[in-house]
Amino acid sequence: MAQSGIPTDAAENELVQALRTGPFHLALRTALSVRGLALHRVQHRLAQRGVRVGVTSLSYWQQGARRPQRPESLRAVRMLEDVLELPPHSLTRLLEPLEPRTGAERPATRSYRSLVEESRALERLLAELESPADGGLHTVCHLERVLIGSGRELLERASQHVVRAHRDGVDRYVAIHHGDTGCDPGQVAVRATENCRVGRVRWHAKAGVLVAELLFDTRLRAGETYVFGYGFEDGTAGPSSEYVRGFSFAGGQYVLQVRFDGAALPVRCRRFAQSSAGAPRAGQQELTLAGRHRGVHLVEQGVRPGILGIAWDWS
Repeated sequence: MAQSGIPTDAAENELVQALRTGPFHLALRTALSVRGLALHRVQHRLAQRGVRVGVTSLSYWQQGARRPQRPESLRAVRMLEDVLELPPHSLTRLLEPLEPRTGAERPATRSYRSLVEESRALERLLAELESPADGGLHTVCHLERVLIGSGRELLERASQHVVRAHRDGVDRYVAIHHGDTGCDPGQVAVRATENCRVGRVRWHAKAGVLVAELLFDTRLRAGETYVFGYGFEDGTAGPSSEYVRGFSFAGGQYVLQVRFDGAALPVRCRRFAQSSAGAPRAGQQELTLAGRHRGVHLVEQGVRPGILGIAWDWS
């Protein structure tokens, strides 16, 4: 039974997304809501299947206050998949350790050290903003547009971002701009275009890196989504030959569009992926420059930790 007030299709789509990206407590809470089952009913149905678990434990699990770990608890989770009419292993897989945990439940992640070559400078900037490695958010959908100017330089980039909180109290997002060779980050402008405002901005001139807080208009609770828009105006560096995006977290959809000025069109464009900044490029695919807007794009339905990008040749 769908949650009251939410169309069935919308509710099911929300459940599919929660089961895909996690974390476990959010997926369980969403499943309970979409199926319209109170905890005492779930407890009763588990008991009918020979599994005894308290309502208090079920409540703690869906709140994220406790995590099923003991064999009998994991058996209860497997039965929950049946009770809630979920695909086999859809909940239990969210309990599998993806990396050593530090106490906070979060999506699969990789450190910034493997995502950017100027990692030390970036880590110092993030420390100045007191930004933890786990910012409490993971991406549901990210649409990014990059504009390359007539001098072959990166003029600007704009993002429309949909995120979901996986812990309570999140009220900001830290955006990172890593310019091309010759970039003067002190001259790069940060724009907040929708549902946010610019907070503290820090940069490292030698590394060409800038980080900026984007402050939300509200504090999010775990499971809530938020839509916001932002951008960077650059144009300070030399010729650009690629645009890359590093992903700390798995899950979510990413769309990258690169547009070129008519006076400076590349002769070849291709997409690629990397597991880390120093790893070889894989999954290369030719992209055709077409349309009156002279652009190319890539779409990734479910990103993995690592790097995605588009590269181009000028000659």
